[in-house]
Amino acid sequence: MRYFFVCLFLFLTGCTGIPKGIEPVQNFDYQRYLGKWYEIARLDHSFERGLQQVSAEYTMRDDGGIKVINRGFNTAKNQWKEAEGKAYFVEDSKQGYLKVSFFGPFYGSYVIFDLGKNYEYSLITSHNKDFLWLLSRTPTIDENLKKELIAKMDSLGFNTKNLIFVDQSAQK
Repeated sequence: MRYFFVCLFLFLTGCTGIPKGIEPVQNFDYQRYLGKWYEIARLDHSFERGLQQVSAEYTMRDDGGIKVINRGFNTAKNQWKEAEGKAYFVEDSKQGYLKVSFFGPFYGSYVIFDLGKNYEYSLITSHNKDFLWLLSRTPTIDENLKKELIAKMDSLGFNTKNLIFVDQSAQK
């Protein structure tokens, strides 16, 4: 029985780690990060599969955490999908390193590893490099900036060839 709890502990804490070679942004201002973000690109994963017009909205919670509302349009089912989660800083609020939960007591890493100086874009990963998001304050971003960010993601070991570019055309 002790073995089970040790394995469970290692599994749960492993999901809130930081991938090798990735550093969370420092001097992070969570107040500036709050608000609406549009998903520009992501690596595929089951909980967003088939979604377009994806956005995330971050607001403060009464307990000091951050409320997360992820929303996207499922094109196959012709309906909106929405998920509410909560996020908390892993170390301190001046570092872009949070843990987020959409499923009860289970948390995953939310590591902001690049952020525009005016908080106009954000690059995020999780506990490993199979997870990757490019978010923007606007439904589209400049093509040159997009190419720069993809090159940066590629240089850090992300599989950018598999990026899904989200259709935000209905958001304009």
